[in-house]
Amino acid sequence: MTDVPAPKIDLKSVLSGTSPTVAMDDHSEGMSYLQSLPRRLVTLYLPLSIIVFVLLFPFYWMGLTAIKPDEQLLDLDKFNPFWTWNPTFKHIHKLLFGSYYPHWLWNTMYVAVCATILSIIASVLAAYAIVRLRYRGAQWVGGLIFLSYLVPPSILFIPLATVVFQYGLFDSPMALILTYPTILIPFSTWLLMGYFKTIPFELEECALIDGASRWQILTKIVLPLAIPGLISAFIFCFTLCWNEFIYALTFLQSTQNKTVPVAIVNEFVDGDIYRWGSLMAGALAGSLPLVILYAFFVEHYVSAMTGAVKE
Repeated sequence: MTDVPAPKIDLKSVLSGTSPTVAMDDHSEGMSYLQSLPRRLVTLYLPLSIIVFVLLFPFYWMGLTAIKPDEQLLDLDKFNPFWTWNPTFKHIHKLLFGSYYPHWLWNTMYVAVCATILSIIASVLAAYAIVRLRYRGAQWVGGLIFLSYLVPPSILFIPLATVVFQYGLFDSPMALILTYPTILIPFSTWLLMGYFKTIPFELEECALIDGASRWQILTKIVLPLAIPGLISAFIFCFTLCWNEFIYALTFLQSTQNKTVPVAIVNEFVDGDIYRWGSLMAGALAGSLPLVILYAFFVEHYVSAMTGAVKE
């Protein structure tokens, strides 16, 4: 048997004639050393500073390269590669007014929004049917849908290119709008399945008792409660559409029909000559919509990954 330490008697209470109190060992400050400033600097602020530096440095480098004169971009031994004292905006001006970049940006936005909306609609219907409608093999269907997401796009774009060409959709934004859901729907369905499972089924049972149809339950009960999950799926789909490269490179040929990821690589690279100023300016401007999207909806995105409606 282990020895239990004897409690300590408060001598002051004994001498004063009052009832003695038992004073146990005070461990309330036993972990206070973790909150000391030197330890916080090492365990919290230093790692956060490193992470912030790693995440923000590419944006700094793109912005710096976009405003550097050409001679400073080519001669890194003579000029400071991490700063410039003579900024220029000719690369940005050439990007916006000397190319189809505004049109490329519109093409990317148009394709991403349309493909994302189609994918979200299909994913909502599929996820709700798998989770809420009881039928044999529902779990197998959900697993197979997620496994289809694991198929790499580099394998699918060759047969999809044949289908797109036969239907006369080659070199048009509609080719991307109809093919992107093949890689968006599986993961979005799997994501929404997990979120729909956290919504109490008792809410739907009460609605069924009151005479509501499945469509009314989906549109008036489930979807309003699943807004964080829908936002999370929307952000995922929109980001993947915005950054997609292989399908856009294969299905689009005309310069004015290209999307930003493909256009800036094809139009600002001439053989072994890289126009770094315009290239980095286009990459920086193309990443800003995603940064704004995450900045406004990051709380909903995190809540969808951590939990949903409580009973």
